[in-house]
Amino acid sequence: MTVLVIGAGHAGLAMGHHLARRGIDHVILERGEVANAWRHERWDSLRLLTPNWQCRLPGQAYVGTDPEGFMSMPELIAFLDAYAGGLDSPIHTDTRVTAVQAWDDGYRVETDRGTWRCRALVMATGATQLPVVPALAEALPPWVTQLTALAYRRPDRLPPGGVLVVGASATGVQLADELRRSGRPVTLAVGEHLRLPRRYRGRDIQWWLERAGLLDQRYDEVEDLARARRQPSPQLVGGPAPRDLDLNALSERGVRLVGRLAGIAGSRLQFAGSLAMHCASADLKLGRLLDNLDAWALAHGWHEHLPAPERPAPTRLPARPCLGLDLADGEIRTVLWATGFRPDYAWLKLPVLDARGRLTHRGGVVAPGLYAMGLPFLRRRKSGAIHGADDDARELSAHLAAWLAKRGRRVSLTA
Repeated sequence: MTVLVIGAGHAGLAMGHHLARRGIDHVILERGEVANAWRHERWDSLRLLTPNWQCRLPGQAYVGTDPEGFMSMPELIAFLDAYAGGLDSPIHTDTRVTAVQAWDDGYRVETDRGTWRCRALVMATGATQLPVVPALAEALPPWVTQLTALAYRRPDRLPPGGVLVVGASATGVQLADELRRSGRPVTLAVGEHLRLPRRYRGRDIQWWLERAGLLDQRYDEVEDLARARRQPSPQLVGGPAPRDLDLNALSERGVRLVGRLAGIAGSRLQFAGSLAMHCASADLKLGRLLDNLDAWALAHGWHEHLPAPERPAPTRLPARPCLGLDLADGEIRTVLWATGFRPDYAWLKLPVLDARGRLTHRGGVVAPGLYAMGLPFLRRRKSGAIHGADDDARELSAHLAAWLAKRGRRVSLTA
């Protein structure tokens, strides 16, 4: 086999499309079903953060009747199933990769259904396979239920009582909102976060980011790429009606805002006094972004055709910061960790991980004949999104084809 692609999510399917167009023989291996993570590792009410018009893959765009809506998980799964069905890519489902090792001038891929050998390998397994949970979770009292965002499905599956949601990026604010709307007391522990409005001057914020070219910013154009790749996901939500979901909206609904969870002493939770600092920083970055978008609209002839600029109200802080809560009081019965995710490379038996277990790569090129897809800011700021997979797969498949051609493989170099 010339190329193996691991993962049949949107990134792996996009790579399959471009490999097929280039005439490169390949197979896609998938541990479960097509779009497996979307099917089995997301909460029930989740919708995409990007509008339907932005949900596109190479050769397939959204053609429904609600371009400004946001896909639910069943809708997204149907979209990806249809896309996979139209590919000229063999897809082997229920095939879990257990080890990848160097072999001859390529790679040996062990799976629970046999062994494959290939000249080149594309890892499209995504960035959200394992939850990141801080070590202090071990200090929680045994009577407190704790779970991660990967395990959460809906409010009625949690034990009765209040919930502490730790983390205020997109996942954290959405789960805090859903739990509060279910009638539970909710406390949200807030650290560094990215505040965005759902709509600005009558257009979805994604329209602005795409039109202004911010989503196409490349990895080699960023001063601090490592920090850009660690940027929190923005405080956004998709739903039947566009709405903001920032800290102001949550506090108006009765969510208690506290600082970052800093420690646990016995039954007492300790919160950092950094809430005001993190909120001020998020407000400042939001203001700068909107200023830049207004300048772009003025320079490109959009200013006169859009409603006048406006600015969201600054984040409203509690009158008195809460620096500690006692779990023994009984209000908080569950801690929900919305503290991020990381890839799972336990099967990767190659020297391509750094001391922290992170994949080392340059724009998705990991090593000779070894590539990655679907990671945050892989080649562009939009790389982690569904619509970002096309450009990345096109460029990496071109790199792969050129690499094969140098080694005497007969492949087409036409796009």
